[in-house]
Amino acid sequence: MPSRISAPQKSLSKDAFKVELITAGITVVIGLVILTVLYYLDNRFAWKEWMGWCLHGLLVIGVIATIWSFVEPYFLYKSWRYDIDEDFLQMKFGVITEKHFLVPMTKIQAVSTKQGPILRKYGLYTISIKTMGSSHEIPGLPGDVASQLREQIAHYAKLKEVE
Repeated sequence: MPSRISAPQKSLSKDAFKVELITAGITVVIGLVILTVLYYLDNRFAWKEWMGWCLHGLLVIGVIATIWSFVEPYFLYKSWRYDIDEDFLQMKFGVITEKHFLVPMTKIQAVSTKQGPILRKYGLYTISIKTMGSSHEIPGLPGDVASQLREQIAHYAKLKEVE
């Protein structure tokens, strides 16, 4: 009888929430600047009337996207779970559409960590896992946890390759 795989339990760092909020804020500001420039150009050069309606539509979509971009990090932090054992890497996330990935150690070809400027400010890393047909990421892990997890995945993947 096959053993049952338990749901992943490990969560992201609490600072991952802050990083996602900052990233969302930067994205919103860039979008707002672009939309403001387009409104200015529409007013300055008297573009066709339908262009103004398109800009109004973009504004409505932008407001909805802005609200969602500040709510989504909360759900990301609350729903993200991961775990690892000798056979599988598990990742589970999502609120509206829940995704649960089971990546066999035998399929993992590469594992790496990366850190952008915002992650660096909080001492966090993102782990990237590559297989032949896909790639996965575990965001917002503290440096020591990310390093240990990367080493552990690499070790398990190598053990499975030798068998």
